Amino acid sequence: MAASLQFNFKPVFLTKSSTNHAAKFATIRCSASPPSKSYTITLLPGDGIGPEVISVAKNALQLVASLEGIKFKFNEMPMGGAALDLTGVPLPEETLLSAKQSDAVLLGAIGGYKWDNNEKHLKPETGLLQLREGLKVFANLRPATVLPQLVDASTLKKEVAEGVDLMVVRELTGGIYFGKPRGFSTNENGDELGFNTEVYAAHEIDRIARVAFETARKRRGKLCSVDKANVLEASMLWRKRVTSLASEYPDVELSHMYVDNAAMQLVRNPKQFDTIVTNNIFGDILSDEASMITGSIGMLPSASLGESGPGLFEPIHGSAPDIAGQDKANPLATVLSAAMLLKYGLGEEKAALRIEAAVLDTLNRGFRTGDIHSAGLNLVGCKEMGEQVLKSIDSSVPAAV
Repeated sequence: MAASLQFNFKPVFLTKSSTNHAAKFATIRCSASPPSKSYTITLLPGDGIGPEVISVAKNALQLVASLEGIKFKFNEMPMGGAALDLTGVPLPEETLLSAKQSDAVLLGAIGGYKWDNNEKHLKPETGLLQLREGLKVFANLRPATVLPQLVDASTLKKEVAEGVDLMVVRELTGGIYFGKPRGFSTNENGDELGFNTEVYAAHEIDRIARVAFETARKRRGKLCSVDKANVLEASMLWRKRVTSLASEYPDVELSHMYVDNAAMQLVRNPKQFDTIVTNNIFGDILSDEASMITGSIGMLPSASLGESGPGLFEPIHGSAPDIAGQDKANPLATVLSAAMLLKYGLGEEKAALRIEAAVLDTLNRGFRTGDIHSAGLNLVGCKEMGEQVLKSIDSSVPAAV
């Protein structure tokens, strides 16, 4: 029988905490198995570098499971371009069923040049949208933390990047990516039209706002809501609803920022941000921008959670077809996604801390893939980086929770 777990939203590299205040719609739950510590994980390697990084993360999960008395059953299923080649659709029914019946889902990456010209319903990315919708995961948590070991890898000046520690809370199942009507048409002049609809219902805004307020409450108590309320009606409602909830969180300082200014401020002074909450498309863009502050998109994990059922955990990078199969990929974002899976998806805090500590130890020992490499450090490939993480996991002592 599946059980419900309540999680706080403290990011994997943070230490600050505060009193836990419950809120009905801010509670995110993921299914977990009984105290036997036996879990079913659906693995979706996907395309490009996806299979390479998933292999590393799976090895890390298996090793930490053996150290923590956990048993995993892995179901590897096709998705994205790989599924298109095998079955003709980007998300086979069997894959979605496996995901729904599991305790958590770990995704590698999807997409590639091979399928770029497919019709929309036959694109790998459509499968990802269908998966998120099928799992009903509406809250996407994307931490962006500049680790001391990697501050020199950032493209920003050291004094700008050093100490950056923020969380983007992105609404994941609404907005322009899902809104209707959408499609193609022709106007009265015979010109082709392509159209989409940016639409949000009040309850969709409220539930993601509550998650964001709770996240900020457990961090440094600052929440910036990003919108385009000077132009878009959907953003006007967004700002109205977020503002109306602020009185329930007097310990959180709420501010608002237009998305164009937020994009500029993330580069100019990223340390001003603690927690950012925004809609689907703005969150997609801003979280990728925030990732580059950290030095590489290959370092950042994400968690997508719903009110019940399994969570979806994935690195925020793409499938990188240009380096696929060349042992050049950075697997650390996927390894850290596995840590988020353990922490947020299964409630296995000690196991998650083992993996997080192992990643930091690997970096401290000077191992770097090409995307984060600098002079004087050990340049390694995906497999070797994975082996070094395993060494660090195996040599670490159990972490206190």
